[in-house]
Amino acid sequence: MTKTPKTFRRIGLVALAAALLTGVTVPSASAGQDRPELRQVLQEFVDAGFGAMQLRVRDERGEWTGSAGVRELGGTAKPPTNGHFRVGSTSKNFTATLVLQLVAEGRIGLDTPVTGFLPEFGLDSRITVRMLLQHTSGLFNHTGQYNPDGTVTPGIPWAGKEWVDKRFHTYRPEELVRLAVSKPLVFEPGARWDYSNTNYVVARLLVEKLTGRPFAEELDRRILRPLKLRDTLSPGAWPGMPQPYAHAYYQYDDAGQRKTIDVTHQNPSWISSAGDMISTTKDLQTYFSALQSGKLLPAWLMTEMRKTHPGSESLYGFYGLGQFSQDLGAGCVGTVLNHNGSNNGYAALMYSTPDGGKTLTASITAGDPEKDPLPSYPAALTKLVRTVFCGK
Repeated sequence: MTKTPKTFRRIGLVALAAALLTGVTVPSASAGQDRPELRQVLQEFVDAGFGAMQLRVRDERGEWTGSAGVRELGGTAKPPTNGHFRVGSTSKNFTATLVLQLVAEGRIGLDTPVTGFLPEFGLDSRITVRMLLQHTSGLFNHTGQYNPDGTVTPGIPWAGKEWVDKRFHTYRPEELVRLAVSKPLVFEPGARWDYSNTNYVVARLLVEKLTGRPFAEELDRRILRPLKLRDTLSPGAWPGMPQPYAHAYYQYDDAGQRKTIDVTHQNPSWISSAGDMISTTKDLQTYFSALQSGKLLPAWLMTEMRKTHPGSESLYGFYGLGQFSQDLGAGCVGTVLNHNGSNNGYAALMYSTPDGGKTLTASITAGDPEKDPLPSYPAALTKLVRTVFCGK
């Protein structure tokens, strides 16, 4: 099945591709290992037009880290290999895991209607927990709904000058959900699949209702502290970025002029728990390996998480509950699980084998534009994944 550029935009790639950096530097890498095949594919992302990239791979040869590009526009310093970054929709996997932990405890069922727990929003009574996590609820996407005819029904501003002017504005999760439910359902609940950020904002509110605690506190209590993920956080409306980090840039049109600004600091409350988290490649590796190896959820819920919807095919595979499942075919490890993401100026990659033994985590940042990296992205990503998981 051929995917159009619209598919990639829905997943959020256009936010990253809005800006890029032309400067190229020799990749830096962890000492003691020579992995020229990883150095090469890492550099190819920068050569394609992305500003900087940091990569971490763990496999049978041990752990390798490297970076390419520059830390800051106009400078020469390389990106840190332990840098913080905004992980975008990779946050959805954390949110799904929190919800599924509550399912494991019997506080709610996967096929339980959500409206009974959140009656204030008037959600359709057919929408279940499973539908939220699987993107089959039919809820309008509060960041804008891509329609079958190619048109877009606008939501809150998340791109262009309108977003730039409001990039420090605070949205409450309830506000985002109310915007979504003010629009008609995109389809009948359960009828088909469509990626909607709103699903995961509702999931956030469900976690808070069931636990009686703020989402960030519950995330910290259940996942971050047990796994010692000291460099990961759900920032809410905080626009900061912990040190160290590579700067991210965003390009937009302003009265006919193309402008580029540093967007390292931005208020991510517009995307909430559908994409607001900050992490590092090390923390993402630790987390995703722990999840896939069964340390966070019981086996029966891991099975449910990996059941995919047949209508959800994309560059990343097929979608289950908060993650994609991708069959790499003959000669590879078989299936890899993943959930990548992007936020204006940033992108994240997070992959693992089903046993958690082999992982790939990465950060990509954008910079000052001269060539559009988006056309090269699918091929570059495919090559990276196959290099790590297929030995090719």
